[in-house]
Amino acid sequence: MSKPVRLTLPTALALLGIQRGYRYGFELIEASGLGAGTVYPILRRLEDAGCVAGAWEPVSRSRAEGRPPRRYYRLTSAGEALLSDALERYPAVERAYGARAPSPRHA
Repeated sequence: MSKPVRLTLPTALALLGIQRGYRYGFELIEASGLGAGTVYPILRRLEDAGCVAGAWEPVSRSRAEGRPPRRYYRLTSAGEALLSDALERYPAVERAYGARAPSPRHA
């Protein structure tokens, strides 16, 4: 990691959301209840720190679906370690997304 990430409750929610299968910003916003002004800066910081890896979907796919392209995120090993720390610090966050993970929707 290039720069330490401040481990806040919203950061913990974002990490857990990604681990549970919510892969892009708006999906995390809807699932977590956090605002766009919170989620997108967290994703940028996590990516800059090497905790998540992001990749844009093909433009042809988003055009075919009539929407802007999405940036999909996945946890890196550093992100998994940070999530582990987050769950120790905020144990109640595990209940944030319910008991079941979302069905896989992305490649």
